[in-house]
Amino acid sequence: MNVLLQQRLKYALTRDESRRIANDKQGLIKVDGKVRRNFRFPLGVMDVISIEKTNEHFRILIDTKGKYNPHRVDAKEAGFKLCKIVKKTIGKNKVPYIVTHDGRTIRFPHPDIEIGDSIKYNLANKEIDGVIKFVNGASAILTGGNNIGRIGVIQSIEKHLGSYDIGHVKDSRGHSFSTRLSNLFVIGDGKTPAISLPKGEGILLSLIEQREARLGNEAVDEDDE
Repeated sequence: MNVLLQQRLKYALTRDESRRIANDKQGLIKVDGKVRRNFRFPLGVMDVISIEKTNEHFRILIDTKGKYNPHRVDAKEAGFKLCKIVKKTIGKNKVPYIVTHDGRTIRFPHPDIEIGDSIKYNLANKEIDGVIKFVNGASAILTGGNNIGRIGVIQSIEKHLGSYDIGHVKDSRGHSFSTRLSNLFVIGDGKTPAISLPKGEGILLSLIEQREARLGNEAVDEDDE
């Protein structure tokens, strides 16, 4: 949280200021709808941060350089969080439950929910509002590997017994790449994601394209002056 307040949002100039903002009695910072006063509280992918005093909401996403960046969202979108299912089993007294990527345990889930699927978790009533199936044609963001941060549509899945299963993905520019299934986080059915995407929409730019974009932004800034 300190990096978010100090380096990303520029709300604090020093580490001590970040601590004072987080420790405020009013509970200024909410993570996934719960007040967090520890300025060292770790933030992960898909976490929703709300600052009620400024009426701002952010979702933590990964860019193509592997950095965690806050993406500004509206109040309606900040009401839910996408959670990836990493475990599904039957516990004590034959109670079925699932475990999400952020450590949530949900009892008595719908039987159709499988490992790899994503659920639309309502942060207000703590219920599941929808399920995004891990199937061909679903939109996904990569949370690891050499293609981290890229967003595309799942084309096919290769099963390898005794080794890692591989998923093949194609982005909106038509570029294809592959990664381990564990790196895929589905975010929408078809080509329409359930969440808004940051600038760039998960497209990996070449070094020349990055240079041209940077020079273009500098030119726009000079014109504004």
